[in-house]
Amino acid sequence: MNLPQHPNPWQTLSTRETYANPWIRVREDQVLKPTGGPGIYGVVEYKNIAVGVIPIDEEGHTWLVGQWRYCHGRYEWEIPEGGCPAGEAPADTAKRELHEETGIVATTIQPLLSGIQLSNSTSNEVCNIFIATGLTHAEAQPEDTEELTVLRLPLTEAIQMARDGRIRDSISVLALLAVDGRKF
Repeated sequence: MNLPQHPNPWQTLSTRETYANPWIRVREDQVLKPTGGPGIYGVVEYKNIAVGVIPIDEEGHTWLVGQWRYCHGRYEWEIPEGGCPAGEAPADTAKRELHEETGIVATTIQPLLSGIQLSNSTSNEVCNIFIATGLTHAEAQPEDTEELTVLRLPLTEAIQMARDGRIRDSISVLALLAVDGRKF
């Protein structure tokens, strides 16, 4: 079904960068709102594409990564994830992040979801999610910002964790619900 297209009702009058670091840029736009009145719009622009990957072995198990999430002030469980820099293919990033965070090396990476908008009212961040199979194990190589716990569990249990709120990370919840009921 083709969805109807709509013209942009917002008019950008000016843009001002308010903050930038190697990962994000924050800007404030002076706008005319759809009603015609003046307003401001704050946008967080991500310099990388977010990537998530669900590793699945022949026994129907997967791996989650546990880590302290600074912004939320709590320990969280999620699928292996990372940022895809310009010039790197998202599938290559998925393989790299899987190896770095868990020590798992995948021979096959298949796309599951792509172009997912993670917070479309305040940011331009998008995510591609993959399934990894043909798994072997090596040594993990986490970044210096990561203190990780790696947990192997049945895929069905990880899906249940996404359903009952034990996993709250949006990329992980989307990915796990998307694989629910699929055969591997």
